Amino acid sequence: MSKYELTVVISAKLDEEARTATFDKVKSLIERFGGTVAGVDEAGLKKLAYEIQKMDEAYYYFVTIDSDNADMTRDLENRLRIMDGVIRFMCISVEA
Repeated sequence: MSKYELTVVISAKLDEEARTATFDKVKSLIERFGGTVAGVDEAGLKKLAYEIQKMDEAYYYFVTIDSDNADMTRDLENRLRIMDGVIRFMCISVEA
């Protein structure tokens, strides 16, 4: 089983309910593409290193994923790329 770490940056323009719904959708996509959410670390509102879409702050989420599906990260990234509310993301493989 491979381990991955996913960082998701969600727009600060969303209210709490919309932000929670967006992150829940991210978790459901992980499970849909064959991954298991092993842990979630919500870092909260953080200042961005540079302005993105006229925002200087955003909400950060760090997700630990377990998966046997080799195509999971590709499918997940393709879906996150077009998802409203997600302004940046990065998924990396972690050595076990």
